[in-house]
Amino acid sequence: MNDYVIDCQNLETAYTASLHRPILNGINCQIQPGEFVVLLGLNGAGKSTLLRSLVGLVPIVRGTIQINGVTMNPRTLTTIRRDIGMLFQGGGLIRQLSAIENVLCGRLGTRTTWQTLWGFGQRDRLLALKLLEEMGLKEQAYQKTAQLSGGQQQRVAIARALIQSPQILLADEPITGLDIIAAQQVMQTLAKLHSQQGMTIISVLHDLGIAAEYAQRAIVLEAGRIIYDGPCHNLQDHFSPS
Repeated sequence: MNDYVIDCQNLETAYTASLHRPILNGINCQIQPGEFVVLLGLNGAGKSTLLRSLVGLVPIVRGTIQINGVTMNPRTLTTIRRDIGMLFQGGGLIRQLSAIENVLCGRLGTRTTWQTLWGFGQRDRLLALKLLEEMGLKEQAYQKTAQLSGGQQQRVAIARALIQSPQILLADEPITGLDIIAAQQVMQTLAKLHSQQGMTIISVLHDLGIAAEYAQRAIVLEAGRIIYDGPCHNLQDHFSPS
């Protein structure tokens, strides 16, 4: 048995007429526990598709995905998802709800229908408040999400993912549309989760400089294939215009 937390073998998606090829076209990669990995590449390269395939949001027509030694299929998907937190582009929050209510939504997948009808208990609420405080959002806990800045909303989304106690955090373009300060705050939060909690983090990014500053390893995709898999510190040398 290997020690990989994620093991992808020969992943291929369905043929896409607009691209004249599969979005993923023979992807092989392994990720160790506790790595901070960024997925890079131009639009249409397959970055977000690869990330979403790791939680079964994109169907794979060929190849296998193993998470913590469990092969992904319809029967194992629920079990696999318990170990994974997902941070969507733009946060994916419900803007009419408060910050704490959005965080508590992260608990819905672990509750029965009857438990959901009775609402959330004191333990869940205290945990949600603690996570928001760790995100620097204690004062905004009961504000509607629509009233928060983009960076604050993304940190609420991180807290919502963390309330699941995931081993792995997947972040799909978590800083898109944010100003420089907000983007730095979000990336620093991810880096802290990695360094202090040993969390495995995989994030889709566009900026080589930010990738080099915060992550350990980069996987660069082009036309559905991996063209680079290695350290982040020399990305500029490999991919900057000459």
